[in-house]
Amino acid sequence: MKLAFVGGTGPEGLGIAMRMAAAGHEIAIGSRSTERGEEGAQKVREAVPGATTSGGANADVLAEADVVFLTFPYSGQQATLEALVAQLDGKIVCNVVAPLEFQQGVGAVALNVAGNSALQEAIQQLPGSRVVSAFQNMSAEELQHLDHAIEADILVCGRDVEAKQVVIGLANQITGVRGIDAGGPSQSRYVEMLTSLLINLNRKHKTQTSIRLVGL
Repeated sequence: MKLAFVGGTGPEGLGIAMRMAAAGHEIAIGSRSTERGEEGAQKVREAVPGATTSGGANADVLAEADVVFLTFPYSGQQATLEALVAQLDGKIVCNVVAPLEFQQGVGAVALNVAGNSALQEAIQQLPGSRVVSAFQNMSAEELQHLDHAIEADILVCGRDVEAKQVVIGLANQITGVRGIDAGGPSQSRYVEMLTSLLINLNRKHKTQTSIRLVGL
């Protein structure tokens, strides 16, 4: 498949892109500038020799993508999706956005979202797209360490059952990872909020934590 990453030059986007490139997918890294997108694509090629990658401005990497990952901070979601709504029409879109902010002396804090979740807001902004959410709880650092497996469950939320299965299938291609259907769009709120908890645990215990469900 061809996978595009909007805002793909950050650690999370690059980490997922590297893992997907290692699984044999074609990767396109998007950014606000063509140069940064091309630099991101080069980083993927360096991590995965022989990978088929390209880079450019966000709007320019979407045309032939089978699945588009949104991997930018929550603060940029509304404006970014407003600019790309036409290019994302009809596509499977995986929202990796977790609404949070960093407060001095506190750490990562989950934000209250008017639509209850970043996924629900994205669905409203992209009425013609097949939007789901996943990968918010993955450690960017662990994703970029391609030499070992990641023990984690990926919780996938959304109302489009087929789109969820596509993203679950992609998650399952990362060694050690299991994709799980976690329900409808409203459930994404709780998955997104877990991200701040994991960040704070990582800082406190100087480790890289992930989510694993038992008994399922």
